[in-house]
Amino acid sequence: MTTLHDVPADLLIHELAGRLQSLDTISPPDWADYAKTGAHRERPPVQQDWWYVRSAAVLRKVALMGPIGANHMAQQFGGSKDRGVKQNRAVSGSRNIARTILRQLSQCGLISSKYNLAGTVNLGRVLTPSGQALLDEMAHSVRDAAEERYPGLSGY
Repeated sequence: MTTLHDVPADLLIHELAGRLQSLDTISPPDWADYAKTGAHRERPPVQQDWWYVRSAAVLRKVALMGPIGANHMAQQFGGSKDRGVKQNRAVSGSRNIARTILRQLSQCGLISSKYNLAGTVNLGRVLTPSGQALLDEMAHSVRDAAEERYPGLSGY
């Protein structure tokens, strides 16, 4: 079976973003047209579907790195801030965007919170079986395009 580890991230995220657009619980908030994606950016994104692309990327990151929280997810989407004459510094992405997308994915049932054995500490978000099934289905659907683009991939 093809998994998310077997296909390139760009093909998987593009296909997954198209699937997430069909879900009614994942939709950009009103402020998404005006919000920057982090302190390292000067302007908001210009793509119309950037919210769905980011949601797909977040779902993939949860699958790879889970359990992961909103702060660590914001760091994954950060970058270097241009400070003029001074050296660039690493800054996090928007925590509000990361938190909102994680909530929407939780409402869809694709991710869930993981707690410690006592049930008192939230360790972060992990993929649910339905989220894993969605990722595997998308990975299987882009497998042929991945083999066309990368001929050496067919050996795996």
